[in-house]
Parts: sequence; structure tokens; C-alpha cells
Amino acid sequence: MSTKAIRIHAHGGPEVLRWEDMPTPEPGSGEALVHHEAVGLNYIDIYFRAGLYKIPHLPAILGLEGAGVVRAVGEGVTEVAVGDRVAYAGGPIGAYATERVIAADRLVKLPDSIDFATGAAMMLQGMTAQYLIRRTYRVQSGETVLVHAAAGGVGLILCQWAKHLGVRVIGVVSTEAKAELARAHGADHVVVGHQNLAAEVRRITDGAMVPVVYDGVGKDTFLPSLDCLAPLGLMVSYGNASGPVPPVEVGMLAAKGSLFLTRPTLATYTARREDLVAVANDLFAVVASGAVNIRVNQTFPLAEAAAAQEALEARRTTGSTVLIP
Repeated sequence: MSTKAIRIHAHGGPEVLRWEDMPTPEPGSGEALVHHEAVGLNYIDIYFRAGLYKIPHLPAILGLEGAGVVRAVGEGVTEVAVGDRVAYAGGPIGAYATERVIAADRLVKLPDSIDFATGAAMMLQGMTAQYLIRRTYRVQSGETVLVHAAAGGVGLILCQWAKHLGVRVIGVVSTEAKAELARAHGADHVVVGHQNLAAEVRRITDGAMVPVVYDGVGKDTFLPSLDCLAPLGLMVSYGNASGPVPPVEVGMLAAKGSLFLTRPTLATYTARREDLVAVANDLFAVVASGAVNIRVNQTFPLAEAAAAQEALEARRTTGSTVLIP
């Protein structure tokens, strides 16, 4: 048996992605073989491709998220069984393939009410949104929060989920078209661009500013975001879409109001299986209830992953994108 996969043999641009034949792996102890029905596309895939994030060895198969059916299990597996519909997100990389082996305790059972494309699109972004607003900073009804890239995959989920919890959302986007999309998904106010961001937030909040900023953009928005925080506010820098944040002078946090800064990752928040299952089930519940609608706005064949990554890097995508094997 053989598997098709997108592999990289060196770091670089989209041109390094190659569609290749691979022997189908066999699950070892504690592992499961998953036949993918859909694979998620995420900006972190680009970080790995470019070398911003380290890969243990090359050649390598990219991708951290997928949904499909369990085809085989190894010795000692109790979490899933052959035939189960499953989804996953997080390490290790290897999702850009028709089939892969993965630790069974990293898989969660996908409810029948959620299709594979939605499952693949929602896990990384949806579980990220969950920990951001339920654990990193547990938002409260009546608060106002700032969400960057509000029309992106995580952003649209954050806007909807926060609105569901009674939170007022200020979204930041790059175009007027994306502003409309953010408003349609719960953003109460939308700012296009970040050039005068603090002034806009000051106007919207009558000078109070916000207790938390969720920023997946990185370098370009980091400093403007700090100026949007109220004293003792929390800066949540969870992504680097515009590049990594440069070194931070800690004294600046004091000068701007005794601010807090965190750089969280989904891997840390879901390292224990009980946390992974709890985060996933919370996500499944809000999706099943209709409170959060997962927008799969683009699909590409897995073989065309390079074109999909180019579209994501150029900010030509909205919502979520999935790759179909």
C-alpha cells in the first residue's frame, strides 16, 4: 500500500512543497492509522515550511490538523477503534498526507453532526479560540475585547464565541470586505488597518481601553496593541502572521500601565489528554448549538497545497481553508 503526501526537502517558499508517494505507515503501540478525509490549512504550516519553526528532520510532511476515519490501531490503544470518525490538531507535523499514523491519545471522536471538512477546519483554530477566551483570559459578559485578524479563521470563531458570551468585540481587519465579514460574525466595531488603532479604541471605549488584546498577527501589530490596553491589561500574542515580534523591553510594560504579556500555544493548553478532550468538547458544543459557525470558505486539492499556502500568505483567504486528499 502507498500513501500520497506533500513533503519538503528544504526550507523555502511554496515551491518546496512536493507531492510524493510514500509507503503507508503501520501503527505501533499506542498509535492509530487515520485515513484523512480533509486536512486543515493553517499559518503555522508556513512557519514550518519557511524554517521559522524548527522541524526535527528533513524531508518532512507538513500539517498539524486533520479529520478522517481510523483504519488500524496499534497495541494498547483504548481511546479510539477502527471505523471511528476522528479529528485532531497539534503536533507532531504530518497531516499533509492521505493517511498518517498518530498517537491515539491525540485523537478526539468527531460527532456525527460535524462533517469532515468542518472537523478539519475547526480543530486547530477552534481549540485555539477556546483556550484564548476560556483560559488564557476568561472573558466576562459586558467586557470589551480587541481581536486582530477578525476575519481570519481564529478571528471569526473568537468574534462569534465572545458575542455568544455577552462580550463586545472590536475587530481589526485589513480590508473593507473583511470588515463586513467580521461584523456578520459578531464584531460590534471593526477597525480597518492599525495605523490609528489606539485612538479608535479610545473613541469606541470612551477612554477606558480594553482588558485584553488577542493578536495573531505579530510584528506589525504588537506595539499598537499595547497602546490599546487598559492598566493591568493582558497582551495575548498567539501568532506571527506578519513576522515574529522583536525582543521586548520589559520596562515598556511598566510604562504602559503594568501590563501583562503572554505567548501561549495550543500544545501547552492541551498537553494532558483530559484537557484536550475538554477543549474539543467545549468547541463541539458551541458549534453543534449554532453559536459558532465554522466558515470553510476555500477548499483546495491536497496536491495543490502550494497554491493554498500562497493564497493564505497573500491574505486572499477568509475564514478557514481545507485541503482535500
